[in-house]
Formats: sequence, structure tokens, C-alpha cells
Amino acid sequence: MSDLPPKYGQPISLDAAKKVMTAAEAEAARNQWPMVIAIVDSTGHLVILHRMDHAQYGSSKIAPLKAETALDFRRSTKVFEDGIAAGGQGVRLVTMPNVLALEGGLPILQNGEVIGAIGVSGMNSSQDAQVARAGIAALG
Repeated sequence: MSDLPPKYGQPISLDAAKKVMTAAEAEAARNQWPMVIAIVDSTGHLVILHRMDHAQYGSSKIAPLKAETALDFRRSTKVFEDGIAAGGQGVRLVTMPNVLALEGGLPILQNGEVIGAIGVSGMNSSQDAQVARAGIAALG
């Protein structure tokens, strides 16, 4: 078993990104959480940015940064949040450029490769992650 992160794959298609977005929005709406949801492709380009009614304005900047962090490092942004929370050497993560260490950013995998990432912002970090996971689950 390899500890290497998954390889980057072809960029997520617009149709696939729409499926992820629709499922993520449905999860947020079901819980009455006003969210901002961002999806980037495997090249780091924004595919969709969706701000639900009444979502806080700052989340329009945070959601894409969560997606970009998850894509750039091919892992959940929770890894960085946990590292900082643990203290000690984990605090060094705050010196890394372009890292948003808040849960709610996840890579999107297809056939074991990273095709993009989703970032969600608007509630607490665990709720953001719940919405992101619901979106990814739509791809099967």
C-alpha cells in the first residue's frame, strides 16, 4: 500500500461539476445552511462558484481557497486544521503559502485520480465538510 497522494487526472467536466454542486447545494438547503460552494478542476481553475441566498459575503473568498488548498495538496483541508490544532510542529503549517487550514475543502477523485476539488464555506467547518462530502458522493 502506497502512502503517496493520488495523481492528478483530467479536469472535472462541467457536467460532473454540476452534479457535485447540485448535491452539495441540496445538502446545505436541507439543513438550512446558507453556503458558498466552489469547485475547481485539476488545473486549479474555477469551474463553478455558487453563493446561496443569505450566505455571508466573506465565504465567497474562503470557499475557493479551500478548494484550491485541497487540490494543491491532494488532501482534505482538515489535515491542515488538525495539524495546527495539535500545536507543536503543526503550527509551522501557518507559514506555508496558499494554505487555508479550515475543514471544508476536499479533493474530488475519479478512478483514483484527482480531477478537481470542492470548497465549502458558510457554517462551522464540520458542517462545511458535510456539504462537500455530500457533493462528492453524487459522483458515485
